[in-house]
Amino acid sequence: MKNTYKKLGLIALGVLGLNLTSCSDDFTNLEPLGKVSNESFWKTETDAVQAANGLYLLMSDQEMFGRGFFWYINASDDMITGRIKATADVIKDFNIDGSEGSYTSTCYTKSYQVIRRANDILLNVPEMEISESTKNRVLGEAYFMRAFSYFWVAHTYGDDVNGGVPIITVDNMFDEGGSYVRPASVVENYKQIEEDLKKAAELLPLFTDYSAEDYGRPHKDAALGYLAKTNLYWAAYDASRYEEVVKYADAVATSGSGRALIDTDNPEVDYRELHSHLNNWTSEYIWSVNSGVDRGSILSGVMLENKGWGKYNGWGYYTPSEGLYNEYETGDVRRGVTILNFGDEFKYFGEDKRYQSENSISGFQFNKYMYEFQFENPIGQYVNSNGDNPTTVYNVPLMRYAEVLLMKAEALIADGKNGDEPLNMVRDRAGLAPITNATMEDLKHERRVELAGEFANRHFDLVRWGDAAATYAEPIYGRIYTDRSNPDSPYTSEIVWPARNFDASYMNVWPIPNTVIESSGIPQNKGW
Repeated sequence: MKNTYKKLGLIALGVLGLNLTSCSDDFTNLEPLGKVSNESFWKTETDAVQAANGLYLLMSDQEMFGRGFFWYINASDDMITGRIKATADVIKDFNIDGSEGSYTSTCYTKSYQVIRRANDILLNVPEMEISESTKNRVLGEAYFMRAFSYFWVAHTYGDDVNGGVPIITVDNMFDEGGSYVRPASVVENYKQIEEDLKKAAELLPLFTDYSAEDYGRPHKDAALGYLAKTNLYWAAYDASRYEEVVKYADAVATSGSGRALIDTDNPEVDYRELHSHLNNWTSEYIWSVNSGVDRGSILSGVMLENKGWGKYNGWGYYTPSEGLYNEYETGDVRRGVTILNFGDEFKYFGEDKRYQSENSISGFQFNKYMYEFQFENPIGQYVNSNGDNPTTVYNVPLMRYAEVLLMKAEALIADGKNGDEPLNMVRDRAGLAPITNATMEDLKHERRVELAGEFANRHFDLVRWGDAAATYAEPIYGRIYTDRSNPDSPYTSEIVWPARNFDASYMNVWPIPNTVIESSGIPQNKGW
């Protein structure tokens, strides 16, 4: 099973080798683009498409949406690092200063590499004499990927105290290196992101208008979905943005592409198969890391049991907490699909197993990404043969339609309105009874259990809700088993991660990597 990145990426590698600009592809120092050095490029429709293909190569980088940004999500109460790893542990303990190693040090720079490639397209493609349909799609892809990249760096590193992150567009891409400054507030970033996403939504086709060979490119609903999420984050500074969240969530639902929950009234099967390659491109898909046996997001293998019970090179990171396990209501089928608990039955490499772990510090493992490991001979067909790059054919989700519904519910509730309908659609798919007059606490619960272990970002949810300090002041519990080789072993609930001091006066954002500070001259976030 080859993935679409194989088709898009190999061509793009050749394009990136053209050295299209005079400055380094590393955007760490925020230097401007130089002039195009290959005069034969930016001439044909193929050139434009190849340039767009280059936007996606870093999506499968291990330190972007494999681990990378997920190290920040690991700070939440839903999980612990899972293994003893000093560099990872100091991130979770908010004890970093921007000088940590590769774990989070390249998220910022690689995001700006994508932004630079998008700007290159937006500079050159408008004047190309190519078909209008291809031109519009390629420009839409560039606007989307620029916005998507800014979305991640903006909320990770920017706020209204330290300012946002530098905004670099076609208008200022030739400014002198080192002259870029941080806007006064991250709101300025959200405005720019919104502007880009609106353009993307106008230019991009519906996902259902793509042929299979173009699956993995941005589409109209992805732009609309991120318009909803950008406004949800923006609403922390301006409550009037909640209306925009509802508007764009509704726009996804009515776009004509048939976005909907996977719901056949068989909750356990629906939620299990949702988190598998079977539903990579079906109605709940909004945006994901297009993955396969050769490249993609490594998150599936990163969460697998360390050394994979002797069958595969699982890495054993990001293990669920007992608090997350206990958050699920009785009868919620999502718990079994999301988390493996001692004694739970599952299939692995064609064998029936009962879960036990001699490695997991919390006594649990995420099960969401395990579907492709069930087959008798999965390596090479469902799972990457290279255990040092443990991808599978499941496209790790970055946004699903369930999150669109929960964003709408949150915006309605926060705005003093009734959010029952979208919230209960998600609950119904899980086989649960509806809630009447749902509160923010109901919404927080539903978002936690539906999106656990995903890039939806539980940590930042706690930050924007103002709940991080109180939540992290409590220790994290796991289950310590008397005999970790025995699925039926007795256990005790014990602290597996101590309480942490989260100072919301500065920890709502993360420190910008020191390499960026040193090369660009922009100020570090206060307190770090």
